[in-house]
Formats: sequence, C-alpha cells, structure tokens
Amino acid sequence: MTLIALGINYNTAPVAIRERLAFPAEILNQALQQLLQTQTITEAAILSTCNRTEFYCELTDNNTNTLIDWIAQSQQIDPADFIPYLYSYQGNQFIRHIFRVACGLDSMILGEPQILGQMKTAYQAAYEAGTLGKYLGKLFQHTFSAAKKVRTDTEIGSSPVSVAFAAVQLAQQIFDKLSQQTALLIGAGETIELTARHLHQQGIGRIIIANRTYDKAHTLAAQFNGYAIALSELPTHLAEADIVVSSTASQLPILGKGLLESAIKKRKHKPIFMVDLAVPRDIEAEVSQLKDVYLYTVDDLQHTIDTNMNSRRQAAAQAEEIIDTQVEHFLGWLRSQGAHTTIKDYRSQADMIREQLLQKYLKQLNHGIDPEEALTRLAHSLTNKLIHVPSIQIRAAGINERPDLIAAARELFKL
Repeated sequence: MTLIALGINYNTAPVAIRERLAFPAEILNQALQQLLQTQTITEAAILSTCNRTEFYCELTDNNTNTLIDWIAQSQQIDPADFIPYLYSYQGNQFIRHIFRVACGLDSMILGEPQILGQMKTAYQAAYEAGTLGKYLGKLFQHTFSAAKKVRTDTEIGSSPVSVAFAAVQLAQQIFDKLSQQTALLIGAGETIELTARHLHQQGIGRIIIANRTYDKAHTLAAQFNGYAIALSELPTHLAEADIVVSSTASQLPILGKGLLESAIKKRKHKPIFMVDLAVPRDIEAEVSQLKDVYLYTVDDLQHTIDTNMNSRRQAAAQAEEIIDTQVEHFLGWLRSQGAHTTIKDYRSQADMIREQLLQKYLKQLNHGIDPEEALTRLAHSLTNKLIHVPSIQIRAAGINERPDLIAAARELFKL
C-alpha cells in the first residue's frame, strides 16, 4: 500500500496547463468513480482549484504511470504536455504536503483560509463518490484537525495581506458596527469584487456599486444584495456613503475636493472613511485636507500588508512545528494498522481454541461429569493450549541464540 499525491500548482505550471487539468464540480463525481476503476488505485480524491489540481491516491504499488495515463485520457491531453509540470509526494512527504496545503502554507497568499474549505469540498466529493477508504478517509480527518490546530494556535490567518481585506479591516477599526454603515464602491474589477465580498461577510448594512458600465455594476451588486449606479450618479449618492472604496482604471481623478465638500455638507459633517486603491489615484490628494474625511491610499495600506506578511511568516514557522507533530501522530496511526492485523489474528486464534475446548467440556457435562471437575479441566486445557505455541517459539529462540526474541517476549507478556 502506497499513499501518493500527484499534482500541479501555480508554482509549477502556467494557467494554460492548469486549465486543461482542472476538474469542475459537475464532473468530479464521475471522474472519481472512473479513477477508482483503474488498476492499482484503491482510494482516490481530487482537489481542483484555480491555483492547483492534486490527486490523492492509495496505490497497490508505488508506480504513478497508471495515474498519469488516466489523467491524459480523462482530460484528452498528451502526457508530454503536462508531465514536466508535475510534482509527486509519497508516504511521509505526502502527509506533510496535504497538511501544509490545508493550512495555507503552500498557497499563493501565505495562510489564506479559502484552501481549507476547498479541501473539505474535495473530501465531500470523494466521500459521496464512494472513493474514500480507510487510509485516505483517516488522512483527511487528520488534515482537518491539523489545520484547525494551526488556525487556533497561531496568528497565520489573523492579519490581512490583500489591499481589499486591509481596507475592510481598517473600516472595522473605525466603525463600531458595519451593519449600520453604507459602503460606496467605485469600479467593478477584481479588487472591488473582493472588497464587496469582505464587507458582505462582515455584515455591512448597505452596498452601492458605481461603475462606468452600469451593467457590470448591476451584475456585481446583485451578488451582495447591493444597489448599482452609473459613475454619473456619484454626486447624488456620495452623501449616503460612510465608507468609500475606489479602484478603477481611470487616468483622471473621479472624486475631487469640491464634490466631497458638498457631500460632507449634506451629511452635516458626519465623517467619511475613504480608501483609494487605484494607481493613478481616483480621489484627489487634496481631499485629505478636509476635516471630516479620512483618506487612505494604497501606499498607506501596503505598509500594513508588509507588516502583516512578516507576522504571517513568523506564524508559518510555528505552523510547521505543529505540522511536524501532526505528521508523527498520523504515522503512528499508520504503524498501528500493521499491529492491528496481528492482534486480530491472535485474538481469532484464541477464540477458536476457546470455542473448541468449551464444546468439548460441555459434552462432558452432558454426560454427567462433575461441573467443578469440568471447569478445572477446561481452565487447565485452555491455559496449556494458549501458551503452547509461544513456549515452543521462546524455547527455539534460546536454542538459536536469539536473545532479542526472548527480550521481546518478556516485554510483550510483561514478565
């Protein structure tokens, strides 16, 4: 039995290759069942994200060629096109790898939490497809326990390392309750989408999304129960915003000092928290001079991000130590499985001896033998039968000068 991980990720393969080896959720169940029909593969799970595709398998040997051939056939791709990008882990290295992936230590953004949810999705898909067995099933459970311990015992996920998350965390520090605030997001690109997602997760009261193309604003706003407006409508809605985050590709500022002065007046000088994530700037620098406006730029946040990344690196070192311990725990469980078979066989042998002798002396009781004498004979015979083979083996060890076996026997029987 060999546990292996075979895969590609953002470090080893370009997007063009990662796309061809991706397994969307709608085909995952069928793919897993087909994979398990492959010779030598007895358990299987597939983790497929935008940054990685990994195959976790139990093999009857340590040859990965069968798995590679299946991937090529399943995805209709020449093996020569993806083999150069593959990495493979077996045994201890595989266990450590899957723990590190789940903890975000192998992610593009160190310590990012989304990968753990994706790992749980991979486990659930394999469970529903019936492709998990004793070993991979147990490994996934250990993996989730290790990730939980890392999240609980270190600060790896507590510090924001994206400008969007940093902006939202800063807003949380300024406002006691985001549920009572309105956020105006300007733009409809990836950064604004991520900001909207973070705000929504933190319970923001209301989201307004403004964009040059109204349809894009509407599509994004609909995901978060928000309200879409065109850029031309900014002067009308700016006064509603307690939080403004802007990230567009405009070459000229979108919000000027005069517009903000008018909005502050409408708000009766209730403060506005603003974050300009655009380069060039979307918000005129002079806006920071206004008394009731708190303006931060991407450079202001970058210092926080750099500091937090250093904090995550320190936490990652702690996480590696936790993983070392967790790997040993799982290896201990694996080692115990070999002993489990021996224990089972030994117990079955003892049960067979007991049953044979019990039937023998029950017959004697039925023929009128004294019960006390029957019990005495049963106890004596059972003892002799149970120690007979071990006694012969220990005696043979002495004759063959095997003190190691004699010492092992004394340890096993606590003599």
